[in-house]
Amino acid sequence: MNTALHHKIDDYRRLFIKKDLIELSSWITTVEYINEELQHLKIIESQLIKNSVFSNTLIGFRRKNTLVMGLLCKYEQALKKELEFGKQEYNVTRAKEHEKYRSHYNELNNEFRQLKNVAYTNLSKYKRR
Repeated sequence: MNTALHHKIDDYRRLFIKKDLIELSSWITTVEYINEELQHLKIIESQLIKNSVFSNTLIGFRRKNTLVMGLLCKYEQALKKELEFGKQEYNVTRAKEHEKYRSHYNELNNEFRQLKNVAYTNLSKYKRR
């Protein structure tokens, strides 16, 4: 009976870790897309907007994007290692840790939306002749 319960707990632990990995993969893909958009915004800034403050903001945000990507990739490695070798129970502490990474991702996403709004505001100042 005890081994059956332990096996069921381990199955749930693995299931939750797999769920976290799937969600994390989605976050990483989005952060990669943000990086591509930042490259396009940098080109638009250098060729059209030519605003040093906005340029510095782009550079700073790109740095932050890179740091968050590194953080998420490190977390992904830890989850994969835990899935394969770990025995730690999936509990509230682990769920809170996942929520911490979710908040990093959401914060980055919200800041990127604000950055795009600034870019669009700068672009809206131009008129076609």
